[in-house]
Formats: sequence, structure tokens, C-alpha cells
Amino acid sequence: MTEGWREVLNAWKGYRVEAARYRTLDDERVLVLSHQTGHGKASGFDLGQMQTENATLFHITDGKVTRLVIYWDGDRALADLGLKE
Repeated sequence: MTEGWREVLNAWKGYRVEAARYRTLDDERVLVLSHQTGHGKASGFDLGQMQTENATLFHITDGKVTRLVIYWDGDRALADLGLKE
């Protein structure tokens, strides 16, 4: 996972993820809805212009993250989890 994220981060200048909302689903799962910002090093593309909400689902056991599910589309995460607002 470290190697993969290193490649992703190296493609961006000023890449940042900011949490917008946290939602505790049960004793072992937390959903974090977030926004990404940054500029593509090669293209100059501005992630902030996308205005999309992403989501990360954390599965936690004994205080440690045991599974991480990343959704590039926050609405899809809500739908998959039966939480569509």
C-alpha cells in the first residue's frame, strides 16, 4: 500500500484530503466523507474544481484499522452501505 500511495502522491503537487463529515456506523466501522485538493504536476489539473465528495470506510478492531475501503464517489459509498441520504 505504501508503494502504491507513493506513486499517487508523486503525481500531485499540494495533494491534500480534508475530512468533511464523520459517521460512526457501528462498533467496528467509521465512514469519513472528504474532499481532495491538489494540482497535477504534469497536467496542472486542479482537483478542487471537481467538487466531488469521496469516502473512506474504516473497519476497526481493538483500536487498529483492519480494513480500509476507499470510494472515489461518496454517493456510491452511501448507496453501498444503505445510507443514501
